[in-house]
Amino acid sequence: MLGRIIKGIAGFYYVETKGAIIYECKAKGIFRKSGIKPIVGDIVEIEIIDEEKRLGNLTDVLPRKNSLYRPPVANVDQAVILFAIVKPDPNYNLLDKYLIMMRQLDIPVIICFNKQDIATREEAKELYDAYEKCGYQVLFVSVKEEKGLDELKALLKGKTTALAGPSGVGKSSLLNKLVPDADMQTGELSRKIDRGRNTTRHSEIFVVKELSDESGETFIIDTPGFTSLELRGVEADSLMDYYPEFVPFEPECRFGGCSHIAEPDCGVKNALERGEVSKVRYENYRIIYEDLKRMKPDYSRKR
Repeated sequence: MLGRIIKGIAGFYYVETKGAIIYECKAKGIFRKSGIKPIVGDIVEIEIIDEEKRLGNLTDVLPRKNSLYRPPVANVDQAVILFAIVKPDPNYNLLDKYLIMMRQLDIPVIICFNKQDIATREEAKELYDAYEKCGYQVLFVSVKEEKGLDELKALLKGKTTALAGPSGVGKSSLLNKLVPDADMQTGELSRKIDRGRNTTRHSEIFVVKELSDESGETFIIDTPGFTSLELRGVEADSLMDYYPEFVPFEPECRFGGCSHIAEPDCGVKNALERGEVSKVRYENYRIIYEDLKRMKPDYSRKR
């Protein structure tokens, strides 16, 4: 029987099959031997061991269209990355790393900034100018006042969307608006450290009934909040490929293969001085570049 993993907790996988019947399953030993770890979003084959109790075993994982490693989910059409404009202030470095990961996987991203109701126009404009020029769709919403949600819903309709972001930005509150029966807890923002308490402990798929019809269902994958992200498969010398706004200015660089860091007559740095490249984005690029350089092993040393 085929189904889809909608939740995984402590070695148990909850698989929804035809007719919205959910079975609690365990993965057979063959998965451990082959190094395969089932994740939320996987299309799987199961064998039923107790129909009355809705118990089964996972027997196979079908090939994935794609998969994320942070958060670990599979078969998504797009991702919504949710940050707050203020309280807490956005972690630009974390946001850029997430965008790099999604560009690696060729998964479209919608950048959604919450708490429009308590932010100034200047604060919102800085974010818009920094990320809209990169080719990303940027939305501003107020989950509290339900502003901007209709535009977001239109982008979610008929798709499977991973909802991700750090703690305290209103992710659970947004999910409650989209899926009223999800019964999610809303974390209170810690006044002392100005960070949110992570209330989502595992990834889980929800059907957005309001946006589902005979033409297709709409799914949201809620994921745990995160505060860090380690890039995989990205080297310093290729980092520029993940900053599309640099491309128009690279022909102006004096040197081929310019890293846009220390070289003179760099087209990207000249554009930065003219205000045509975001200072926020360039500073993140420089920090991530230096981090990747430090992480690169030195094979020149004799053993």
